[in-house]
Amino acid sequence: MQIGLYFHIPFCASKCYYCDFLSFPKQKEQERYMEALIQEIEKTSESLPLETSVKSIFIGGGTPTVLPPFLLDRLMKAIVTHFKLEPSCEWTIEANPGTIERDKIEVLRKYPITRISLGLQSTHNDLLKSIGRLHRFEDWEESIRLIKAYTSWQINTDLMFALPNQSFEAFKETLETIVKYDLEHLSVYALIIEEGTTFGDLYEEGKIKEVPEELDRKMYHYAQTYLKEQGYTQYEISNWAKEGYECKHNLVYWQCEPYIGLGLGAHSLYDGKRFYNEENLEKYIKAAGDLKKLRHDEEILTPKMMMEEYIFLGLRLLSGIDEIAFEEKFGQSIWDAYPYQLNKWIKQGALVHDKKRIYLSHYGLDVCNEIFSSFL
Repeated sequence: MQIGLYFHIPFCASKCYYCDFLSFPKQKEQERYMEALIQEIEKTSESLPLETSVKSIFIGGGTPTVLPPFLLDRLMKAIVTHFKLEPSCEWTIEANPGTIERDKIEVLRKYPITRISLGLQSTHNDLLKSIGRLHRFEDWEESIRLIKAYTSWQINTDLMFALPNQSFEAFKETLETIVKYDLEHLSVYALIIEEGTTFGDLYEEGKIKEVPEELDRKMYHYAQTYLKEQGYTQYEISNWAKEGYECKHNLVYWQCEPYIGLGLGAHSLYDGKRFYNEENLEKYIKAAGDLKKLRHDEEILTPKMMMEEYIFLGLRLLSGIDEIAFEEKFGQSIWDAYPYQLNKWIKQGALVHDKKRIYLSHYGLDVCNEIFSSFL
């Protein structure tokens, strides 16, 4: 069986104002945490059937590259020692501008990493400062220079739109600047103001406002049109790639394939069950890799739950859902399972049914959350 692996590194230099991920700037805990993570790696490896191999790896956070070189080396060595990687395994590590340095690259390129995902969000330094980013656009440029000079990694960069005080012209300029760097992959997300974040608090206090829906959609539609003109294919709601460079690890999630998350608060879908790891840092470290202590809320997925997730996640992909594959997987036609929803959205022009595939239309991409919720 092939699986995906996710490793969570919760440390970062500072907390961005929009971030609701499980991350914090507790650098003094890095060594204790990495010891516990490596213990979890060892125990997880021992628990897997011998024939298990890894098709994709994603090291995320937080910012994994805030770790010093010797801890990065320990993590990479533990991964290649304890897991069987497929020859075609895609291996991604996340990074932020300013945390990619020559000594870290020298460590990382000893291992079969194939891909790096570099956070940017905007090319405008005033906007970066306003959302709590520590880096400047020039730091991103230097990171790109180092990556291209010393590795053959594929590069993704993350961009955001609908930021407070971001004009359409500023977003347009960001896109037009980034495509000049000829990156293989772009992730372009709309800001969502989440509770418990700095922006969430400011929104409740009336100190910031959400961007008007009309401007949000104008930015998104421009990204769709412009990136297509520049040779990028939109293969998921928020992701664009040059041909052949789609993110294999994210496809594991969207296609409901098995994956195991290791590290603080990491989530898993494995052996027909969904569960997540301990979210308290001190408890995670004290568990010393004991999987029974780490894994919480184990939930056996019913056929109905699995069908809902298959549709909810599968429709995120622009290729949509193959109705023959659905029937083979679940033993019934998707039309028997969800006749009302399918006919409703096709009639409204939000879903398209063509050649045994069901997928979001251009209009459907704009109302996708309403579509997804109707299947739950």
